[in-house]
Amino acid sequence: MPNYRLDRTSEDIMRELTAILRTVKDPRVAGSLLSIVRVDVSRDLSYATVYISSMNGMDAAKEAVKGLKSAAGYMRRELGHALSLRYTPELRFVADDSIEYSAGIAAVINRIRKEEKPNDDMDQ
Repeated sequence: MPNYRLDRTSEDIMRELTAILRTVKDPRVAGSLLSIVRVDVSRDLSYATVYISSMNGMDAAKEAVKGLKSAAGYMRRELGHALSLRYTPELRFVADDSIEYSAGIAAVINRIRKEEKPNDDMDQ
């Protein structure tokens, strides 16, 4: 199977799961700000690994993954209705800290800019 088809299918699954994520009623999922970072699909389209990140940190993401694992059947059924695939992939959820990591990098950059700004005023 061409690689572009896997990429396109991964993007389609990510888009649909993002919409389905809003309908999950599990309190571990509904109460936190979640984001699907990426979706990796196996070559035979039988498994999809979904990387979840939370704005509230890694602990919230791990707790949300527990809720998503219990709602995996519902999400897989809804995904099957939304996409026209021969087989709907089995969903595997993994906690990812990329949003928290990105926020940390942004904070460091902002701190460096604030430290350099007074020096720029003196140079002029």
